[in-house]
Amino acid sequence: MYYCPNCGTKVNQDEHYCIKCGKALPDIESRLHTKQFNKWWILPIVTVAVVIIVIGVFYLYLNNQSAKAMELYNEAENLLLEEEYKKAGELLQESLQHRKDFTQAQIALRFSKDALRIEEQLDKAKQTLENEDYNHSLELIHEAENNLNTYHGSLVSTLVEKIDEFQALVRLQELQAKLSQTPSIDEIRILIWEAEEIKHPDANEIALQLREQLVDYTFSKASEALNDKQFNDALLITEDGLKYAPDSEKLQSLLTNINKEKLSFESAINERLEQAMDTAYKENQMNKNDAIELVSVDVENDKDGKIVIKGEVKSNATVPINSILVEYSLSRNEEEFLSNEIYVFPDVLYPTEHGRFEFTHFDLEDKSSDISAEVKKITWYTE
Repeated sequence: MYYCPNCGTKVNQDEHYCIKCGKALPDIESRLHTKQFNKWWILPIVTVAVVIIVIGVFYLYLNNQSAKAMELYNEAENLLLEEEYKKAGELLQESLQHRKDFTQAQIALRFSKDALRIEEQLDKAKQTLENEDYNHSLELIHEAENNLNTYHGSLVSTLVEKIDEFQALVRLQELQAKLSQTPSIDEIRILIWEAEEIKHPDANEIALQLREQLVDYTFSKASEALNDKQFNDALLITEDGLKYAPDSEKLQSLLTNINKEKLSFESAINERLEQAMDTAYKENQMNKNDAIELVSVDVENDKDGKIVIKGEVKSNATVPINSILVEYSLSRNEEEFLSNEIYVFPDVLYPTEHGRFEFTHFDLEDKSSDISAEVKKITWYTE
């Protein structure tokens, strides 16, 4: 077998040039030796192979570390759900040792630390609650809530529910303490709102009891005002009570009755006003036209034989009247021959009082039996 000494290609005995590299072939002895390859060609190949192997091993190492980190993270997450925050934190730290850029583990680790601080705050809040320091206890709870503002998810929801439940317990006990001090009705109105804001079954029951108490008080006060015909006050009291107990049938029924009573009372008042106005008109007409009743009028002779006219009147007016003037005429044999005017005394007559009038005709000396007197007109003034 013959070979080209330049490139190592197989050649035939009768060939003088290499069919591959094109160079001249030497004599027959030189063709019997194979080409000597350059050993430096192998170095790049070996280097590439080593790099590939190193990269592969490193990749497998990283995959193993990531898998271990994820395994620890999952265990820690289960512990967080069980509220084992300290143990979860330890596993999360170990997980980060396997994979430092594990973002989820970093967040969970911060959450576990904050959760531990929150539990410490809740423990302090429980201690202050035992000392009935409700405001301080609520402040600690508020701080705990603020520590969770940057977190979201099911893990946070569990802790938030725990905080909310404890907060409701604190506010419930504070409410019960206020109730033990016998609050006024104004304070009860405020306590109703406070009770309704507390998410606790006992708070709902307290709100119901307070509302019933307020309804009874409102009903009592409004009924008193209604009995005194203070309808506007009764309406205001009832409507204020309905703000706190809008579904109270007792107050709704009372409100209906107040409106009916008010309408009936106002109708009666209007009727009485109309009657009073009518009566006043009639009285005014009577005082104007029929205030004086003539009781008597007589003709007499005095001791000197002079004609004397005497009479009496009565006041039927409803108000004092004054300046009562009687106009009369004298007749002889049914023939009027003289008329005169005379004032009644006293000058002022009060209702039902009597007054008299008297006049002597010095120029008449007839017998009284021959003369008759007739009152023609009576006038007066009202004060």
